[in-house]
Parts: sequence; structure tokens; C-alpha cells
Amino acid sequence: MSKIPSVATLSMVGALCVGFLTPLAALAADSPADEAVDRLQQVDHTPAPIENRFFLKANRFEIAPVLGYVPNNPFARRYVGGALLAYHISESIAAEGAILYSPDLGQDDLKGLTSTLVQIAHQGDPDAGFQQPVDKMTLGATFALRWAPVYGKINLLGEQVLNFDFYGTLGLGLLSRAEYYATYNDQYLTDGSGSVVQLSPPNSTYTVPINVGMGFDFFVSQSVALKIDARSYLYIGNQPDYDPNDDTDLGKRLYNNFIASAGVSIFIPKMKPRLYDF
Repeated sequence: MSKIPSVATLSMVGALCVGFLTPLAALAADSPADEAVDRLQQVDHTPAPIENRFFLKANRFEIAPVLGYVPNNPFARRYVGGALLAYHISESIAAEGAILYSPDLGQDDLKGLTSTLVQIAHQGDPDAGFQQPVDKMTLGATFALRWAPVYGKINLLGEQVLNFDFYGTLGLGLLSRAEYYATYNDQYLTDGSGSVVQLSPPNSTYTVPINVGMGFDFFVSQSVALKIDARSYLYIGNQPDYDPNDDTDLGKRLYNNFIASAGVSIFIPKMKPRLYDF
């Protein structure tokens, strides 16, 4: 008949096992494999949206001559030329200044809608003295902050990768405008000479609008990009006055001079070589 070990004997054996296995467990926990696993779990493995960035802008100047048009002026054609200058503080933030000029051609840049409205009003009541307000932007300047949150790549037919970024601008500006009144030309009614419309002498006004815009840069080299830009000059002005004999205060309204333009951006100085991919 076998002898059952006493409780004291079992306790002694258990203590010896614990004392022997504890260092092994600690050694296993501190092994290089476990340390590597711990470090791997602590690293953020979220992939970067864009790797190996082709174009770097930080600490570089951008000069961009542009040509544009004001599509939301229904009474006059406004062609615009100018330049944008920016200093890129980082890859996403830049300080920007812009100046845009639109020549005033008097009656030569009026749209057909202007003469149509004047004729309709004259035919309805020749004695009404109808006048059509015509507003022409002549000069615009902006001082804005530019933010470029999106940088991307487009695969063109599997042959070439086009790099681009998208940006928004917000700031203040200076807007110079020539205000006219278009009326019916009575001389045209008498002998058919001249234009149906005659313009009053221009009244030059200046306003300080809020400037809001956005655009795209498509990088064709590490110093040149094609630019598409759109910006609005928003300001508060008087309501249109169609009756020269009415002295009633018509109140105020919001105006928007919207400019769409395209150009070429030149970045200086030359881009520094990348020391790593990002």
C-alpha cells in the first residue's frame, strides 16, 4: 500500500516549482521577440495618403501671372489680367497677395442685355426716364491666407502621374469699380446714328471686400505648375436705382465680383533635394 505524501511535502514541492518557473517566465517575457512585438504594436501603421511627394513648397516663393474673366456680370464683359504672389510657410500654409486689372472700354464692352433692357423700358414708357445701373470692376487687390489641405496624384492613362494640390484662400481686398448708368440714346431715335445706349460719366468707387477663393495647382516640374483659380470679392453696397427721379433710400444688398482665372506658377528658389520620402 503506497504512502500518501503529507501536506508539508506537497507545499515544499510547490514552492520549489514556483521558485524555479518564475525566473523562466520573466526571462520569456523579456525576450527580444516579445520586445519586438511590443514595439510593433505601439507603432501607428496607418498608411500615409501620399508617399514620395514629388513637389515641395515650404520656404519658397510663388509667382503666378494669370488671365481671367468675370462671368457673373450680366451687363459688361470684364476680362482680367494680373499676378499672384505667395510665400509658402509650410507645405499647406502660405501668405498670398494678388493684384488684378480689368480695362474699361466704355460702351465697347457692354453686353447685349444692357441695350435690350433699355429698349424695352423705352418702348414701355418713353417718359419714364429708365436707367440701367452698370458696374465694372477695374482693379482688385487681395491679401489672404492660403490653405492647401489636399495633395494628390492622378494616373493619366497608366502612362504618367500628374501631381496636384487643392487650396482655399480667405482674406481682405481692395476693389475699384466704375459705376455707370445706361439710358436710351434719343439721338438714335431721331436719325438712327450711334448706339441705342448712352452711358453716363463714370463714378469711381473703392470698397474693402472680403475675399474668398479656391484653386488647383497641377505640377509639371519641380519649379512650374499650371494654376486654375477662382475667387469672389464680397461687399455690401446700395440697391440698384432704376429711377433717377426717385430719392427713396433703397437700402443695401450683398454684391459678388467673381473672377475665374488660369495661369502658370513659377516657384523660387530651386527645390531642395528630399532627404527622405514622405
